[in-house]
Amino acid sequence: MEMTMPKMGESIMEGTVLKWLKQVGDAIEQDESVLEVATDKVDTEVPALHAGVLQEILVEEGQVVAVGAPIAVIETDAANAGAPAPAAAPAAPAASDNGAATAAAQVPHVPAETPPAAGAAQPQAGRFYSPLVMSIAREEGISMGDLEYLPGTGNEGRVTKKDILDYVAGGKQPLTPQAATPAAAAAPAAAATPAAAPTAAPAAAKPQAAATSTKAVPSISGGQELIEMDRMRKMIAQRMVDSKRISPHVTSFVEADVTDIVNWRNKHKDAYKKREGENLTFTPIFIQAIARAIQDYPLINVSIDGDYIIKKRDINIGVAVALPSGNLIVPVIHNADQLNLNGLSKKLNDLANRARTNKLKPEDLEGGTYTVSNVGSFGNVMGTPIIMQPQVAIMAVGAIKKKPAVIETPQGDLIGVRHFMFLSHSYDHRVVDGSLGGMFVRRVADYLEQFDPNTSI
Repeated sequence: MEMTMPKMGESIMEGTVLKWLKQVGDAIEQDESVLEVATDKVDTEVPALHAGVLQEILVEEGQVVAVGAPIAVIETDAANAGAPAPAAAPAAPAASDNGAATAAAQVPHVPAETPPAAGAAQPQAGRFYSPLVMSIAREEGISMGDLEYLPGTGNEGRVTKKDILDYVAGGKQPLTPQAATPAAAAAPAAAATPAAAPTAAPAAAKPQAAATSTKAVPSISGGQELIEMDRMRKMIAQRMVDSKRISPHVTSFVEADVTDIVNWRNKHKDAYKKREGENLTFTPIFIQAIARAIQDYPLINVSIDGDYIIKKRDINIGVAVALPSGNLIVPVIHNADQLNLNGLSKKLNDLANRARTNKLKPEDLEGGTYTVSNVGSFGNVMGTPIIMQPQVAIMAVGAIKKKPAVIETPQGDLIGVRHFMFLSHSYDHRVVDGSLGGMFVRRVADYLEQFDPNTSI
């Protein structure tokens, strides 16, 4: 039986093989994990759909594979019992056909067929580029000048993933007017020898591979240590840079009195732990208050597409989770406004536990419309979080600290000890002005301060 790359999310079309957990000749049980796969959303283990013996590995570690493509061959019990032909037999011609198809697919991308120099007549300055397109451009060394001249087939002429990958496959000929003439002159020469195209493609790929393998390594002294970013850290870094480039960030701060919440949690946490076997944290209460505030101010729950604002009906709140590796991941609680405190607590604990054990599914990370980050868990009193694109706002909740405060009573004002925390609200100033951003965080604080100490869970 051929094992294929599974579809791991609605928008995911390919995955990178990180690590094979089984080797050729190993016995595999049904639903046993065989390899680890990474997508642009999540790292996950892929289980076997059939029990048997791993007969052949078709894809090496680090290779990118399209969804549905064969990645391994498993000899099943049926084959051992005397199936007429071993499952591995078709693998060789299939691989040959795939190789021929790959070679054939490279031919239309030579400059003769689609000259890269024939770019946009005018540079598309200020055009929006998705984080994925910008990431590919940086990895391939494509300048913003060439990117602005690259024709786009997307909405309003935007550059899609296919557009930029076609450009890369075509040799990345410069598109700026100064460099377009020599590139265009070279195109007829390439067209004159179509038979040599399949041979020329691998040759052209060699300098590119060499350039990739000879990236400049920083020079360090004897008292320093050089650490290369892992794949997830590179992805986080790129997305944070893209977010700051795309969204003009503004942050508003509010201090909230959460004394009633602290006393309520202290009263119920032991009984909850005994009953549910899980910890009762403050975060579900924060999420509930944010969901209620979003209902009051729905224009916080939006995204931007060009000159249009997309208003979301679902309230899907992402929660930043720190991983043991030091990286960060943001699983999403879908329809958070429809869950009570117990439901939010159980959902949050489940997502956090699966995030730390690398068991999240792609759908656990999709569809977020607003994000909360609990910087207080690290002892920080406040922060200025970076927006998760394509959302337009994010809130950081700080550490809860005891402070002296003026307490109004029927007998007069008194000084007492209260529990306070800061809420830090970062928002995209393209669509969220200071009034909306400020009123929203104030409303969240109001819901926290008005928490009913008689709430059951």
